[in-house]
Amino acid sequence: MDTCDAVVVGAGPNGLVAAIALADAGWDVLLVEEQDEVGGAVRSAEVLAPGVVTDLFSAFYPLAAASPVIRDLGLESHGLAWRRSRDVLAHPLADGRCAVMHADADGTAARLDEDAPGDGEAWLRMVRQWQRLRDLLLDALFTTFPPVRPGVRLARVLGAAEGLDLVRRLALPVRRLAAEEFRGTEAGLLLAGNAAHTDVPPDAAGSGLYGWLLSMLGQDVGFPVPEGGAGRLSGAMAARFRAAGGRVLTGTAVERVELRGRRATGVVLADGRRVRARRAVVADVSAPALFGRMLPAGTLHPRLRERLERFEWDPSTLKLNWALSQPVPWAAEGARQAGTVHLGVDADGLVHASAATTTGRLPSPPFVLFGQMGVADPTRCPPGTETAWGYTHLPRTLAGDADAVAAQVEAVEGAVEAVAPGFRDVVTARLVQTPLDLQAANANLDLGALNGGSSALHHQLFLRPVPGLGRPETPVDRLFLASASAHPGGGVHGACGWNAARAALDGQGPVGAARRALSRTVWHRVLGPERVSPR
Repeated sequence: MDTCDAVVVGAGPNGLVAAIALADAGWDVLLVEEQDEVGGAVRSAEVLAPGVVTDLFSAFYPLAAASPVIRDLGLESHGLAWRRSRDVLAHPLADGRCAVMHADADGTAARLDEDAPGDGEAWLRMVRQWQRLRDLLLDALFTTFPPVRPGVRLARVLGAAEGLDLVRRLALPVRRLAAEEFRGTEAGLLLAGNAAHTDVPPDAAGSGLYGWLLSMLGQDVGFPVPEGGAGRLSGAMAARFRAAGGRVLTGTAVERVELRGRRATGVVLADGRRVRARRAVVADVSAPALFGRMLPAGTLHPRLRERLERFEWDPSTLKLNWALSQPVPWAAEGARQAGTVHLGVDADGLVHASAATTTGRLPSPPFVLFGQMGVADPTRCPPGTETAWGYTHLPRTLAGDADAVAAQVEAVEGAVEAVAPGFRDVVTARLVQTPLDLQAANANLDLGALNGGSSALHHQLFLRPVPGLGRPETPVDRLFLASASAHPGGGVHGACGWNAARAALDGQGPVGAARRALSRTVWHRVLGPERVSPR
């Protein structure tokens, strides 16, 4: 039997961050990954042609570039280099219009003023507020809930009046936010397209937060990519972990978590081997997988099981990858130098596409998030060519429907063709990743869900992954949830892993024992008596 201080289950970015934090504290850490390589949804490979690098899952990393968690790891010393496109984002429409976020805020503002005089200054007001509050907001967002200290500091800086205005603004639907702040259409298109990176509908409360946050991050750090492919980010994190003394075991699944009473003591691997963990088991796996499959039957409080039955996944994802013989033939010049492109629909179309997904229909036309990676990082493909991808969402009920998936593949390529005539003619190779393909390559991407659970307000803060604390501690002593199913949710920022590692470290010693006892007491109060009334 192998013995260590902590087992970290899953080597996605959150698992890697947790493992690094524990190893830095002097713990003997074993990181176990089911796939043959680390990275989770941060991996790349030459799957289309030699010399053409494809990001197999995520690709652009504004949250990683801004995250104090990842920034402080010093990954540049382990091979990471960021690259950025000249323009951050474009959203071309079939009628020839194109909203563009330039790398500098003044450039974006000037373009927005062309759309509607005054919109440029309104955009700059947003940017100036972001610059003033950035560090405090990110600290509050990425820390364990409730963010008491960052929240107090933020409240002091904002004051009551501005604080209330900001809270209201971020709770707005993104369409309402755009209507209140801007006169034209292009600024709202940038905000709404960024909000569509989540599953929160553009006319739903809270979508304004996501649109504003990603837009401001784009204007701040851009939408950067790791030079040479997404896998370089994971590779740098793995190298950083090994440099701290950590061990990595790949190609091995964890079958279950072992318990002694109500305390996690290790894991059992799929091949029957056991690993004993003296101090903690940290799980970078989805909440349904951890609580529903990896714990012995009868471990969970009945009310927690009931709440897990209501866990809401985000929609399924369909991803297409292309090798092109030349750059994308965009009709709108504004799309040619942007690494990230939103296409397929306008602001109203975003509402229709979201409604179709919610009601179990294929969005037609779909909203497509498109990446032209050679524009962002020329090392990804031979000179004069391009490597690109596009993804869209579809209902989870249709994730395994071959006819529906095939129809949506055609719809995605048709949407690209509508704003880049001749696109199909320059495609030299194509790889389709269906929702089932994504899940097979990363079990956390359940039916192609990208965010570890819905990003809707009813699944955030103390409600994530189920109503409770919004913290990495679980009802099982010394077992911590480190995946995107935990607060603060999806995105490559490492905060879920960092929070889990900090909770494990803080649980040591006499003070830590008191913390763990308090956590168990709170869980008991949150869940209530063992007897649960029938529904």
